[in-house]
Amino acid sequence: MTAAGSRELILSRIRSAVAGAGEVEITRAYRTSPDPARATGLVELLAERVADYRAVVHVVDEGEAAATIAAALARRSATRLVVPEGLPSEWVPGEPVTDDPPLSAAELDGVDGVVTGCAVAIAETGTIVLDAGPGQGRRALTLVPDYHLCVVRAGQIVAGVPEAVGRLDPSRPLTWISGPSATSDIELNRVEGVHGPRTLEVVVVR
Repeated sequence: MTAAGSRELILSRIRSAVAGAGEVEITRAYRTSPDPARATGLVELLAERVADYRAVVHVVDEGEAAATIAAALARRSATRLVVPEGLPSEWVPGEPVTDDPPLSAAELDGVDGVVTGCAVAIAETGTIVLDAGPGQGRRALTLVPDYHLCVVRAGQIVAGVPEAVGRLDPSRPLTWISGPSATSDIELNRVEGVHGPRTLEVVVVR
């Protein structure tokens, strides 16, 4: 029997088994943050969790953001940086590399890094989510370069995953980032930079 035939056989048996069964109400009582205790200290919690993933984290005031970004890039001697359209001009370093027309994978691999904003950040998991919106660009921009500097505004931080999902459009291309790209082999030898940037630097703007 073919794979398609086996699949249809299994589905037909399931349909027969549940035929006539009543509707079952599925309760989705996901924990959100009406509790004020969960809604406070999100900036500090996010910074702590992101650092746990071996990312570099800076927590700064609005007026310090541009200087912090410039200093971070200077420490890496990063000058050829991809900056997606829509990133605030004060965060844009020198003369950025634009993605119009779209850069090839080889061209993206040849730059010093990418600077982006984000759609939302999750404090409890230390996860940053990009949805290809303004200041974020297409997914390849943050997956191919070896260095990613991401700016997160305090208003984009939520406590948990349910709140984040509630803010996101599932039809958009979502990239969920929990620290630099890393994996390990069967002997638990950690290798970084396999599926994305080897270095993640996050500037959290209060």
